[in-house]
Amino acid sequence: MRTLVFLSLVACASADSSAGEVAKSAASTGFWDHWGDGQAELAGYALVQPRYGELRQGTAVHVTVTEDFTRGDRVKSEGGHGDEYPVVKLNAVRDFQTGIYDYNLLTSVFLPLDGSMPRGQPTKLSFSGQEWCGHVYDQLIVDPGKAQWTGHSYFDGEADRTKGMSVPEDAVFEDAMPLLGRDLAGRVVGPGESVEVPWLRAMLDHRFAHEPLALTTATLTRSTGTRELTVPAGTFTVYDLTATLADGSSTTWSFEQAAPHRLIAWQGSDGEAGKLTGSVRDPYWAHHGNADAKLREALNLPE
Repeated sequence: MRTLVFLSLVACASADSSAGEVAKSAASTGFWDHWGDGQAELAGYALVQPRYGELRQGTAVHVTVTEDFTRGDRVKSEGGHGDEYPVVKLNAVRDFQTGIYDYNLLTSVFLPLDGSMPRGQPTKLSFSGQEWCGHVYDQLIVDPGKAQWTGHSYFDGEADRTKGMSVPEDAVFEDAMPLLGRDLAGRVVGPGESVEVPWLRAMLDHRFAHEPLALTTATLTRSTGTRELTVPAGTFTVYDLTATLADGSSTTWSFEQAAPHRLIAWQGSDGEAGKLTGSVRDPYWAHHGNADAKLREALNLPE
């Protein structure tokens, strides 16, 4: 497995594209020098998750790694396919408790590194949720200009559904935001700049609201300078990237100024928040023995 981090944003004319030309989602110069060492970036967060009108305490883990993907099936390749291309994958895990029962959620984002998509647009998103009532699964397959959504749920009226949708070339996906602020495939929103884009809210939000996927608009603004931010993992110099939606809600993601620009924290106007508790680079798939549980200490996660 090759490691990786995240792509940047998207706009009709970015800082590194000609006027009227859409910048493509491709690895920046030197990207593989840092992220091609066969390790993943693991980051633990103290999570605050709104649910049922209350704020819940929990944990989140972000796993960032590069993989070879297949264009036909949109799955990790084990080799021998003629349609392979590199992607950077983010697995964002959330665990929190509501009263007597808990939620276990996973969102996966796959951003292509071969120039086949507008910058920052994933080639695939998937979301799964498990809680004591049952489980749900959503998948979005994205191609230039369009996407196909498939959903499965235990809720009445939501069992098995599909939907096609148009995707503007400058659309931005909220689920990819932990990747987009890291400027590894070029910068679209520079310091002090602001851009309005079509916006697809997080799949988790659509699922919790029992609403179909639909585009809205958001204004993305990057801070002019930096500030000091203290979280459980320490004090960091960060810059902020804020998405303000048409309905007035907003989320701010704070990234470390120093490369590779780790996500240090995020804060939503609804009370959702995450604060970094620890971060390591590790081939975690090889550490699955009982004795390896002690490695979680570096992320400040319970064994």
